[in-house]
Amino acid sequence: MNIAKNPDRFYQLLDEHAEVERVADGFEFTEGPVWNPREARLYFSDIPGDTIHTWDEADGVQVFRRPSHNSNGLTLDAQGRLIACEHGSSHVTRQEPDGEVVVIASHYQGRELNSPNDAAVRSDGAIYFTDPPYGRNPEHGVERDRQLDFQGVYRIPPEGGEPRLLVDDLARPNGICFSPDERLLYVDDTERMHVRVFEVAADGSLLDGRVFFEETRADLPRGVPDGMKADEHGDVYCTGPGGIWVAGPDGEVLGIIRTPESAANLNWGGPDWNTLYITATHGLYRVQMKVRGAHTPYMG
Repeated sequence: MNIAKNPDRFYQLLDEHAEVERVADGFEFTEGPVWNPREARLYFSDIPGDTIHTWDEADGVQVFRRPSHNSNGLTLDAQGRLIACEHGSSHVTRQEPDGEVVVIASHYQGRELNSPNDAAVRSDGAIYFTDPPYGRNPEHGVERDRQLDFQGVYRIPPEGGEPRLLVDDLARPNGICFSPDERLLYVDDTERMHVRVFEVAADGSLLDGRVFFEETRADLPRGVPDGMKADEHGDVYCTGPGGIWVAGPDGEVLGIIRTPESAANLNWGGPDWNTLYITATHGLYRVQMKVRGAHTPYMG
């Protein structure tokens, strides 16, 4: 059963009796959901399964790309091209309309990135991504030595080129998303069990980072800050102990959407952008919401 810490606000977002529905299962570890509105289907990763899958109501689960180089976070740019963070290759890639997969980030100052984890595309075309080292272990990628001694948050300029380091003091940067007006960028730190928020400067750099909200385990099942998205009102949804933690724009934790398995990521989808899709360990889930996701370039 969902946990409401501020019932008046929490139940403005979803029905009090809303249930999380399993739509597919049997995967090794699901991640990175993104809804393609042109195709009316969801893309998502199975990291150890080395596969990007699709799912829709008519055809169910289909293999889209295998191998995927242990892809994790997925998103789309304004042109509808799939952006993938690849653990196994340390690349951020973009798939062109003809199917060609192009590397758009691989190194910083001549050294390989750790293992790009999750990404968000701003309306100016810049791509922001996190780079923890999780993909350099055999469970979630390819075992190999690290070339960077820090874990960064980066920005790929709209015109492309080498990624620009924005933040380097997070222990394990992971989920990432913008506020609806793109003036704020949220990044969670899995190891420190909190979400940080930054102001986005005119040149795309980040300012005044501070802790936005913290998660506590208490007596809840296993889970950590991982995938994260915002809704149209600026509420922030982040995976954590027990399911999906929801915080208001002021950082107050409003409640927790309970999930049957440990949640890894989430995203908005459906024809009205008010279905919340959740990747959680072996399964793919969804829950109907009363609100829509924050607008992103690929929504049109």
